Amino acid sequence: MGSQANQHFELSDFTFEDGTTLPRVRVAYRILNSDKSKIAVVHTCFRGRIDTTLTHADGVLRNHKVIVIALFGNGESSSPSNTPNFPTTLEYQDCVKAQYALLTQELGIKEVDAMLGFSMGGQITYHWIATHPTFVKNAVIVCSSAKTSQHNFQFLEGPRAALENAATSERGVRAFGKAYSAWLTSAEWFDEELYKELGFESLSAWDEVATGSGYAGWTGNDLLVMLGMWQRGDVTRCVPAANGNLDKALKSIETRVLLMPCLTDQYFRPYVNEREASVLQEAKCEIIPSVWGHIAGGGANPRDVTWMETRIDGLLHRH
Repeated sequence: MGSQANQHFELSDFTFEDGTTLPRVRVAYRILNSDKSKIAVVHTCFRGRIDTTLTHADGVLRNHKVIVIALFGNGESSSPSNTPNFPTTLEYQDCVKAQYALLTQELGIKEVDAMLGFSMGGQITYHWIATHPTFVKNAVIVCSSAKTSQHNFQFLEGPRAALENAATSERGVRAFGKAYSAWLTSAEWFDEELYKELGFESLSAWDEVATGSGYAGWTGNDLLVMLGMWQRGDVTRCVPAANGNLDKALKSIETRVLLMPCLTDQYFRPYVNEREASVLQEAKCEIIPSVWGHIAGGGANPRDVTWMETRIDGLLHRH
């Protein structure tokens, strides 16, 4: 598999989109299958660490050198929790800027064969290929979108309010988890008691992990800075010539794109990806037929992972 330890790339005098300049920031990453030559980049997601990211390095990407990169704000790369004076407003463009320096300056990469991302990882993949339209040959965007919808934005206001209005920071993180938890999957998932497939005997046992211990190590400030980045996700900002027009921004992307929404995802809806695919230069939308909702795209259900790997393999071997 290659190196299993996180590495860090340090940038000096880094200026963020909001105008903040820090003397040093770090991007955390890990290289898997280090003996391979073809490059794949995999991004972390919201509340995702490098260790918890579905990398496909043992599966469909086993013949790629896989570089897993942590988003700013995730607690591994520079974040409010580990970097003094970290900005309270973070943008995907900040992550793309730092990651481009990592790939080109530190690792000497001239082209990426495949870039993959789930949820926020999918959004940064979209921002990447809009900013650098010829650098990435194939993009796989799972349970995500090119622009955060108003419905998605408003859903996130619930967990945000729960966190910000709690009496203590510890209770705030737990309240955040409670407000978020029902959105992770689907009504059908709960009706079918599929938490039992994850090893939980009851809903309350699942809840204890999903809203409690599952947030271990996360601070409110890290959650909030990432949530804000998600809410403002919009690839039109990466294409000045688009003048805020999403169709124009999407048409400028030269990367071949595979979009994989989940049928029952409650906030990244499949019809949005279908519309995006109709505008992109070369794209296909394949809907994951699952009741696992949003987390189907993150690897929660092995059957869904197998389904996705078949589609990814088709993309990578399409001529």
